[in-house]
Amino acid sequence: MNLSLVGKNALVCGSSKGIGKAAAIELSKLGANIILVSRSAEKMVDVLRELDLSHQDQGQDHNFLVADFSQPDDLKKKVHNLVRVKPIHILVNNTGGPAGGAIIDATIDAFLQAYNNHLVCNHLLTQAVAPRMKEEGYGRIINVISTSVRIPIDGLGVSNTTRGAVASWAKTMANELGPDGITVNNVLPGFTATDRLTEIVHSWAEKKGVSIEEQEKAMANTVPLRRFGGPEEVAAAIAFLASPAAAYITGTSMIVDGGRTRSI
Repeated sequence: MNLSLVGKNALVCGSSKGIGKAAAIELSKLGANIILVSRSAEKMVDVLRELDLSHQDQGQDHNFLVADFSQPDDLKKKVHNLVRVKPIHILVNNTGGPAGGAIIDATIDAFLQAYNNHLVCNHLLTQAVAPRMKEEGYGRIINVISTSVRIPIDGLGVSNTTRGAVASWAKTMANELGPDGITVNNVLPGFTATDRLTEIVHSWAEKKGVSIEEQEKAMANTVPLRRFGGPEEVAAAIAFLASPAAAYITGTSMIVDGGRTRSI
């Protein structure tokens, strides 16, 4: 199985922590050159130290790009400047989810901000990198979204809505870019041990009037494997989809949730 990404450049969004950071580490282990993307230069400097450099003799190196997804125009400008210098072969679209809450209580601004941070930024980034992917004859676009694409999650109204839109966008993009050999896929994490999950656990525990430990146990018990996933386990799926071995997989949504999603 060909998993080598030596000579490939990967732009990994939201990579200062959580799933994005884990994905950057896994991709670097396969030989990719990583460009981290986050708002925090300080955190990304720390992440750079954790990236694998075992293919340094073949030119492997890593860097980062400071960008804020709440400012799409600035993000677009920076990434366009980047691709003038080097092609991006792998794009991992990943950013933190919107705040929780019932959809009936959501404001219009909450929807607009979520669409900008997820759908609009994903689109701008794809438009920026796709032309060079076509020239290079290699393209992998991987969107980290949520199992709510299959079954909406209670209390995450804005997130459910936005994630569904991204999944539909990705399927359409996969159909359009397929003739150029560019694949577009989604990874749908379930309960994954990240800061985002910690926030959800605390919120749900407070609403139910139970302890954090009780809430975590109740959530883990809804998973057939009876535990939360690690960011590195989601990252493994991302790395596989980025590899040459996944060349015939496109337009799919891969669930990584320990079996929690009850649909086929």
